[in-house]
Amino acid sequence: MSSCLDLPQVDTPEGEGPIAAPEPVFEQPWHAQAFALTVGLSEAGHFSWADWVKRFSATLKEHGHDRALNGGEDYFAAWLETLESFLAEIGAASSAQVEHTRARWEEAYLTTPHGAPVKLAQ
Repeated sequence: MSSCLDLPQVDTPEGEGPIAAPEPVFEQPWHAQAFALTVGLSEAGHFSWADWVKRFSATLKEHGHDRALNGGEDYFAAWLETLESFLAEIGAASSAQVEHTRARWEEAYLTTPHGAPVKLAQ
C-alpha cells in the first residue's frame, strides 16, 4: 500500500543493508487529517477525550462494528460521523454547515484533474 505517509527504506548504521520501513499508520491522508483535527479540538478544550471515546464507541456499536477494525475506511467513516455529530451538538458546526462544506469538497474533488491537489474555491 502506498501513501504520502510511507517512509523510505534506510540502511542500518552497521551497513547490514536496508531495513523495511514501518507500515503507514493511516491508509488515506484524510484519515490522518480527521484524527489530527479531533485530537486538536480535544486538546483545545472543546471536548474531553473521555467524551470523544464514549461517543465514538457508541457510533461503532450502532453500526455493528463490534469486531476489531484495522483503522481503514469503515473505521474512519464512523470517526467522521462521530466528529460531525459531536461538533453540531457542542455548537461548533451545525449539520447544515457540515453538509455545505461536504458538498463543496465533493464538487472540488469531482472537478479537479486527476493527480492535481483538491482545493476549495474561495
